[in-house]
Amino acid sequence: MQSGQGMERLRQLAAQAEPGVGLAAETVGPAASSAPLSRRASAFTPSSDGDGAGAPVRPGATAPEPSRAMTFEECKKGLGSDKAFFVKSRFAVCDGASFLQTWVRNNRPVGESMFNVRVVGTIAKNSRTIDFQYYFTDFTTTGSTGASTMPITTKGNIPQSWPAGARYTRGGNLPGAKTFTQLKALRTFHQTVNAAAGQGSGSTLDSLFAVYEPAISYTPPAGWTLSGAQGGKLFMLAPRWEAASYLANSTGGGNPAKKGAATFSYLTTLTLSAKQGAEERAEAQHIRQAFLVPQDTKPYMSAKKVPGQKAADPLHRTVSARRIDDNRKAAVKQCKRYWGPNYTSGGKECDEYPFASTYEGAAQHDYDADARAFNFSAKPIPGDDNQAGGSILKSFYAKNRIIDGTDDGFTVKIVT
Repeated sequence: MQSGQGMERLRQLAAQAEPGVGLAAETVGPAASSAPLSRRASAFTPSSDGDGAGAPVRPGATAPEPSRAMTFEECKKGLGSDKAFFVKSRFAVCDGASFLQTWVRNNRPVGESMFNVRVVGTIAKNSRTIDFQYYFTDFTTTGSTGASTMPITTKGNIPQSWPAGARYTRGGNLPGAKTFTQLKALRTFHQTVNAAAGQGSGSTLDSLFAVYEPAISYTPPAGWTLSGAQGGKLFMLAPRWEAASYLANSTGGGNPAKKGAATFSYLTTLTLSAKQGAEERAEAQHIRQAFLVPQDTKPYMSAKKVPGQKAADPLHRTVSARRIDDNRKAAVKQCKRYWGPNYTSGGKECDEYPFASTYEGAAQHDYDADARAFNFSAKPIPGDDNQAGGSILKSFYAKNRIIDGTDDGFTVKIVT
């Protein structure tokens, strides 16, 4: 302790993931404006679609099933030493923080202790129940401390809901106050949170957004003093519940309270493959061209920059049949303009990006005068590739529970 090496080692460990108030950079919906967004992108699981060798295997052209489980080791590895959030999918996320205590006697520091907390949130398929698994690890002391008998209290708070006044059912075995020694032995416990249907906004959507905030507090045992903060809050997670009529479990199997499901309100990514043999290859190549050399796409527009490439400029799904149809008509008009009325020869179809099923589609300017005209790309591609891409997109919407409007969103990644 006199050399300070023990204290410095703990400070370095704790500084890797200090507690704080904020949200993941990829948060969407009302929660995104309720607290500061992280300046650093969250860690994401590398896509399983095309990151390895060869073309992805997609029987029937479908998006992969999103992960709904996460182990402690996956969370730990995902967060690494500098990430506040790890998003494996919209149904499996985690965050973490380190808590450092400086022990004082006679107005001088005599020891330090620390521990790490990681919280893994997971959601089963078509479920309104979210499970938050807490992991307390890496208990360390140096010098003279009263850490062994220090009580530590754990809470899972929901400080805000949209709409306000929502009611939640809690479950699990959150222990309340346990000592440093007891938590070291216990290591893990969980809390479940369920929001019954019928509390949200929109008669057909029934959307309910919230923030979930793990909070840790501790007090020194008698005869000891701690300097600095006595606990802290982990960065907030952003759950969402809805019962969209166009998504699975919209009837709850006859139980109105169980309609719909929960997700975490984060942007997610649609991955398409431009690799040899991929069913959607021509569509993926078209989108890649729109991303990399938009000036070479049709219709020509000198300042063209199509959305969907980054979290700051995502795509938003529309379920309006009229708008989807208008988007397709606007794209077909350009295919005919540049490739002639026989552009469909050889079984080709007019492919458009952004997709017709998004608000950013080819007819966006017709609905929003502030949107840039011609900020899209249309191109004839083989019909099989176009149909495969459409099937993948449709299943992606369903499996990731993408809802209509600006309270949700997604990006697109092309693997080559």
